[in-house]
Amino acid sequence: MGKILFLGIPAYGHVNPTLGIISELVKRGQEVTYFCTEEFRERIEKTGAIFKDYGSAMDPSNRKHHFSASNMTKETLIAIIEKSLDICEKAIESVLDKTNGTKFDYIGYAAACPFGSLLAQILKLPSFSSFAIFATPDEIMPKSLEGITEESMKDTPIMEKYMKLKYGLKEKYDIELPEIKKLFFNKGDVNFAYTSKYFIPNIQYYDDSFKFIGPPIYDRKEDLSNFPYEEIKDKKVIYISLGTVYSNFDIKLYETFFNAFKNEDVVVVMTAYKVDLSQFDIPKNFVVRNYISQTEILKYANAAVTHSGMNSTNDLLFNSVPFVAIPLGADQPYMASRTADLGACIKLDIDTLTPELLRNSVYEVMTNQNYMENIRKINNSFRESGGYKRAAEEVLKLKARTEILN
Repeated sequence: MGKILFLGIPAYGHVNPTLGIISELVKRGQEVTYFCTEEFRERIEKTGAIFKDYGSAMDPSNRKHHFSASNMTKETLIAIIEKSLDICEKAIESVLDKTNGTKFDYIGYAAACPFGSLLAQILKLPSFSSFAIFATPDEIMPKSLEGITEESMKDTPIMEKYMKLKYGLKEKYDIELPEIKKLFFNKGDVNFAYTSKYFIPNIQYYDDSFKFIGPPIYDRKEDLSNFPYEEIKDKKVIYISLGTVYSNFDIKLYETFFNAFKNEDVVVVMTAYKVDLSQFDIPKNFVVRNYISQTEILKYANAAVTHSGMNSTNDLLFNSVPFVAIPLGADQPYMASRTADLGACIKLDIDTLTPELLRNSVYEVMTNQNYMENIRKINNSFRESGGYKRAAEEVLKLKARTEILN
């Protein structure tokens, strides 16, 4: 039995894609120790992995940054980097302390985990990385931040903190701290991207270490008892979700949703994760929940409205649900633009969004068969990519290659 150490970060969009890989590795006899925060304990343990909590080293509030391509500033970026640097050494110490005495065969981590590759260096283990955001840093960098480099930040407190961490890690562990930009795009010896080569526009940017395994479709064994699925069966259903991180991005978006579909002969199923909608008079044809099993609801959806995060986009494409994308930040503009370029969705700008425009766009993707035909092309490329079984095989090959070299 091989022993694997996996380092997650506390965000659904980064944890969920890894669950299928971890589950498959456990099925193949591997013992996986998965670090994250208590919020994710249950779904991680359902894979068969051993859950470990980072404890105070990983404050969940570190992920509560909401920014769009239009409003992100240099100050916002610096604040995010600063918080990430703050947790690096503490998280490293926590992991080493809680795994003391355990000899691992290899290590995996979320690519956005700033200390993932650092622990791989410290433990001298072969590594694999999960790229929940597979767009390159340059591809998702907002135009407002173009030109911002380490050199341009040299006179800010962030560089002093970065250099202090760099020399501290070098002295304590004899390892090298990557440049700042690469702290959130940690490559491993093998790297998994949850898409297909067909979907990637600039495939030449990715070396042979990248394995395109298709979307992370995995039965998370979620509780389905709190939603009346039988009440929406045989009805025209529109699904709306802004995910879990960007759900509170702009409360006015929900007013737009209500006004767009309140008088329509459809059932609108909408998630509003930790959003207070008490100021609104919710239309009778809306079913609103804090959280809904997206995998399950897509079996009923005729069309969708999404922020176009990686997981949501892949789920919609894989389930052949036509959709309208309203990207809000991070990799969402990239995902929405690429899907629109392939003729598989309509992308709308939040700054010019109106109820009428949204309603017309949803009906366009729902009735124009060209969108469905283009979705099928992407869907076919996904299904040919190998999925989690291929990912597990690649990890086990990595271990085998390392044993031969040693």
